[in-house]
Amino acid sequence: MEHPHQKEELVVSTQVLAANAALRLVGHVIAHATANAWRVAVCVVDTQGVTLAAARMDEVAPPILDFAMDKAFTAATMRRTTEAFFERMDNSPSLRLGLANRSRLLVWGGGLPILHRDGIVGAIGVSGARDVEDIECARHALEREGLSFEI
Repeated sequence: MEHPHQKEELVVSTQVLAANAALRLVGHVIAHATANAWRVAVCVVDTQGVTLAAARMDEVAPPILDFAMDKAFTAATMRRTTEAFFERMDNSPSLRLGLANRSRLLVWGGGLPILHRDGIVGAIGVSGARDVEDIECARHALEREGLSFEI
């Protein structure tokens, strides 16, 4: 006898950024920040927002790494840049109020989803410099690996 759900998919498979690629992205961010005399922390996560690789440059305060992790988590789970999420939130008082009660969602610039072959495979978060500099570091790292962040 056929079960009524046999024709449905029971398991979903997703692609995730490889650990070695996550480590290279961290290295690219640190190299770019160093070349520009910026001090940052960086975190690369999988599609669920779980850390694959992270680093905090010398003399960067420990909470800055938490900010980078939260930016990456937000970009991965919300499937958009933290900057785009901020713009959406800025136009919605109810979203702004709701966000105040959610842990880990952070809308400062510097969190980017990581796309490979039109699918999100993770996210990167950079924090510690100005927002535009954090974004520049993250974009630079993705470009070095031939990855994108635009959906």
